[in-house]
Amino acid sequence: MTEQDWYAWHADYDVPATALARRLAAVQEQVRAALDAARPGPLRAISLCAGQGRDLIGALAGHPRQHDVRARLVELDPRNADAARQAARAAGLPQVEVVTGDAALTDAYAGMTPADLVLACGVFGNLTDADIERTVGYCTQLTARGGTVVWTRGRWAPDLLPQICDWFAGRDFDELWVSDPAEGWGAAAHRFAGTPDPLEEGACMFAFRGHHPRTGPVRHLSLSMERIVVSAARSG
Repeated sequence: MTEQDWYAWHADYDVPATALARRLAAVQEQVRAALDAARPGPLRAISLCAGQGRDLIGALAGHPRQHDVRARLVELDPRNADAARQAARAAGLPQVEVVTGDAALTDAYAGMTPADLVLACGVFGNLTDADIERTVGYCTQLTARGGTVVWTRGRWAPDLLPQICDWFAGRDFDELWVSDPAEGWGAAAHRFAGTPDPLEEGACMFAFRGHHPRTGPVRHLSLSMERIVVSAARSG
């Protein structure tokens, strides 16, 4: 699996015909729908592996509730994080904070959970199945009761989206929307109907492994290798 340049990867967002641009539009639509349905008053939003923040910043800009939302975007690549900061400033969103750091670590979200909106876009397509299920479990700590999680995952065969939806359902999340399989990309939105758990300090939710554009991410690791990777992520 070759090393992905995640800054250059964003270029497809600027080409309307690409799958990535279509997915972005759909995700922004779900973010706006979540804001429309959210309770009155101040809101909190967090974005895992936020990239350049195009999904959240693009949806917030010009929305009637844009100034109600305090947001934290966590992104490891400093180039993408800087682009997100510039985009937030250009959109007049001073309450959008961009943190350059490891989005897998729960400490990155301290003081912002449980959030009314959680974005996990561009995350699940770079994790093993076990890490996806593990991260869905942590969403019960990240998400407020009545809050919405918007997430994406490529539809490589075998399509994991139905299983991910089941994992969310098993954690008291109600399905709001799932993209049409015919699109070729996957995205969904779920609303949390349960009671949020306290945020676990010092925990690592997942190990970001990247993916092959045709075959997707590594789906499974041996238990011993999984322990090694998680241990390395925690210590790193």
